[in-house]
Amino acid sequence: MSATPLAHRAALPALLFALVWLSCAWFGSWPFNDNQATRLYAAIALVEEGRASIDDYAPLTIDKARFGDHHYLDKAPGMTLLAAPAVAALGRFDGDRARDHPLSRGDYWFGRYLRSRLWLTTALGSAVLTALGAVALFALARDAIGSTGGGLVAALGYALGTPAWGWSTTLFGHAPVAALYAIAAWAVWRGTQARASPGHALLAGVALGGAVLIEYQAVLAGAVIGLWALWRLRGRDGAGVAILAALAGALPAAAALIGYNLIAFGQPFRIGYAGVVGWDGMRQGLFGLTYPKPLVLLELLIGSRRGLLWVAPVLLLAPAGLAGLIAARRTRDLGVMAAAGAATVLLVNAAYVYWDGGFSTGPRHSLPAVPLLALGLGALWAARPRWRAGIALLLLLSIALNLAIAATDIFAPDDKPFPIWDPVLGVALPAGRFDDWPSVWLYWRPWQGMVLYLTLALPLAALLLVAARLRARPNIYRTDGAA
Repeated sequence: MSATPLAHRAALPALLFALVWLSCAWFGSWPFNDNQATRLYAAIALVEEGRASIDDYAPLTIDKARFGDHHYLDKAPGMTLLAAPAVAALGRFDGDRARDHPLSRGDYWFGRYLRSRLWLTTALGSAVLTALGAVALFALARDAIGSTGGGLVAALGYALGTPAWGWSTTLFGHAPVAALYAIAAWAVWRGTQARASPGHALLAGVALGGAVLIEYQAVLAGAVIGLWALWRLRGRDGAGVAILAALAGALPAAAALIGYNLIAFGQPFRIGYAGVVGWDGMRQGLFGLTYPKPLVLLELLIGSRRGLLWVAPVLLLAPAGLAGLIAARRTRDLGVMAAAGAATVLLVNAAYVYWDGGFSTGPRHSLPAVPLLALGLGALWAARPRWRAGIALLLLLSIALNLAIAATDIFAPDDKPFPIWDPVLGVALPAGRFDDWPSVWLYWRPWQGMVLYLTLALPLAALLLVAARLRARPNIYRTDGAA
């Protein structure tokens, strides 16, 4: 195999990764959002104080748990553990510590301290995961439906055409879980071809284990992917070894969860949600999960306040594409898994007492369904050439909308009846109120940081399209191994 074809094959995934990572890492988010800040406070306490309790920071957030006389993170610890290396690295670099500042939302330098830790964590954590998820989804869709263009539409539709973009600028777990689902799905598909692949099974286990470490409810849609993997493993050589490899892959996440619980609570299996303070709805059902409400599900899809289709209109086409996957014999099981996994995420969101997610642009709890739905976009692109102009226009509209959301406000106040307009398109966008790093760290004027982003991103996007066209062309010199 020559180096040149290998380079050609690697160019498209590399460009896709670069475009998605740049887009996610360029923008930031408000560090004092309660749901986000509590994760960061827990990471700071672990790194700088060697303890998991957040007593000193408890007055700064309404999201916390209490056990005995101490306050703790009330979430799954995955994002806190992901933030800990960034907190430690920046502490060694700048010598700054939280206790060097007044612990107050009104203190400018404390806000800068938090924002720097948050930005590095998301740039090296959520942004990387979303970029990897996009590459994995591209490879999965391309290989399953046999279309490079379809794979690219699925990947861009997921990563930049939905609020996965905006949530990748935060410490919330929704975007990382979505990315880990995409990675796990690709690993299962790729690792269950002619024979079972223990390496891919190991990766699937790592991804699904990591998803549950980040959000406990990820086990539900993750179980759909796991059952699909077992279905595809049936009768294949090496299936037993692959199952053991997948279980081994999940062990680091289990060890991290137990280790955190031992540090925090002195026992291995306590859940922070059990001690949540101030949210009485969490005592309904299983930590706030009861049963799916049809009207809530409708609101999650088309409601003006939280409707997914308002913030990601390209997903209107996803059901038709998933139906096509299910109809084709080769991809039937993939289509069933994607539809069932996405439905599971949406139904769990509709069963949650705090389904609207508080301050949120779009239905944040539904985000892990996005990569599974986006598979349908790729399938539709491949199956309906006459629809491609319409698909492309809807995709471009969705990308433009989510650029505005990611750049302005992923935390739309919960009293806004139509957040896509107020505060995003009608308020923050005309004023150039962008949370990009040149504006925040270099004090550039409004729009200058956005112009620089577009100057970098648009050529990357153009190169990506060129690489996709070259990759899709038949290679007249290809020999497929013939002498």
